Amino acid sequence: MVNVGADLFADAIEAQGIAVTRVAWRPPAGDQLALVTLLADQKVEEANKIAVERMLSAHPVIVDVRPAHEVIPALQKHKLLHAGPPIGWERMCGPMRGAVIGACIYEGWARDESEAVALAESGALNFEPCHHYNAVGPMAGITSPSMPVFVVEDKTHGNRTYSTLNEGLGKVLRFGAFGPEVIERLRWMQEVPGPALGRAIRALGGIDVRAIISQALQMGDECHNRNKAATSLFVRQVGAALVETGSSREETASVLRFIAGNDHFHLNPSMAAAKAITLAGAHVPRSSVVVTMARNGVDFGIRVSGLGDRWFIGPAQYIQGLYFAGFGPEDANADIGDSAITETSGVGAFAMAGAPAIVQFIGGSPSDALRYTREMYDITVASNPLFGIPSLDFQGVPTGIDIRQVCRLNMLPVINTGIAHRLPGVGQVGAGVVYPPMECFEKALAALKEDTYHE
Repeated sequence: MVNVGADLFADAIEAQGIAVTRVAWRPPAGDQLALVTLLADQKVEEANKIAVERMLSAHPVIVDVRPAHEVIPALQKHKLLHAGPPIGWERMCGPMRGAVIGACIYEGWARDESEAVALAESGALNFEPCHHYNAVGPMAGITSPSMPVFVVEDKTHGNRTYSTLNEGLGKVLRFGAFGPEVIERLRWMQEVPGPALGRAIRALGGIDVRAIISQALQMGDECHNRNKAATSLFVRQVGAALVETGSSREETASVLRFIAGNDHFHLNPSMAAAKAITLAGAHVPRSSVVVTMARNGVDFGIRVSGLGDRWFIGPAQYIQGLYFAGFGPEDANADIGDSAITETSGVGAFAMAGAPAIVQFIGGSPSDALRYTREMYDITVASNPLFGIPSLDFQGVPTGIDIRQVCRLNMLPVINTGIAHRLPGVGQVGAGVVYPPMECFEKALAALKEDTYHE
């Protein structure tokens, strides 16, 4: 017997001792006419080829570390960038509100929590997504004017992208913590690691982050939730320059200790590199390739190459995974952060086949890691030969999410991510796997058909 779709029938047949071949199938999602029309359009295929070729040729290099306001001139007093699609204070989740409060105290705009909340409620703060300025931020993603940011340049296309320095785990701003130790750490990062790394990177003439990601993927990282190898490779490249350009032995040692004590340090430059890769494929007319996936803890939004800078939004989902001791699903906030840009570029959960140990952090088994990667080839346009996966005979990571294939197969992109506590200031409480809401892709599909055939 051959069973197509629901396993209920196959289970009943097998219970009678009859062999069954199971065929996975789900009805397509979204407007069927739009789907069929776009799938048959050769111009969409050609546009996707252009978009993905640009993504594959992108060459992100870390060229500097600078205060955010110096490289993003629009980021001035009382303006904050946040993760995900647009959102205002009144709709923000707990972790993002906590991060806003912390940023206001850090910048000196408020003396304490009550003053920061009053400032936010007054409407005096200007909020915009990081993505609107080619920046990305993990979890709450709050970026304020004084924060040091990695400056990543795509040497092929000339685009520049940005990401803050990673604070580490525990009580940190990106999870909504804003206690004195958080503010003290942020100010130290502004005064010591930021300038020190900037001097070292400029002296080196840049650090090839594409090469680091490529090597790290062959050393057990997937460059989203596992960054041990990438962080180590970064230290190998920057270490000597930190010593040579450092203002004191104590300063250099403190910076190296800070990086060495944070296995997630390279997450942020990986995200900026992923943003550079996806930005290279943006704004190709007719292309159905996804160039942004981002979450603000309330909404999940995508942007598509052929649809400009428009957001297509659905509700942020809850993450299935492992919780730290003392926490459970009732403590979790919905999916949050810009870090899904890694999956959008082809790494992260899309590269889990090369990082089976990640399942110890997010749940599942090594066979699940292989399955996640293999499934993603079905909804992407190409594979990236620069990012080969040893366990798949060095096949490149699946790259270029195609909204048409997502809807045709009713198969969503997989994302692995951290779980933030729903209350501000508590921090990370686990990690796991999550999927976007299908309605984002259905809305984008309808818009692409409308734009393509009503020009």
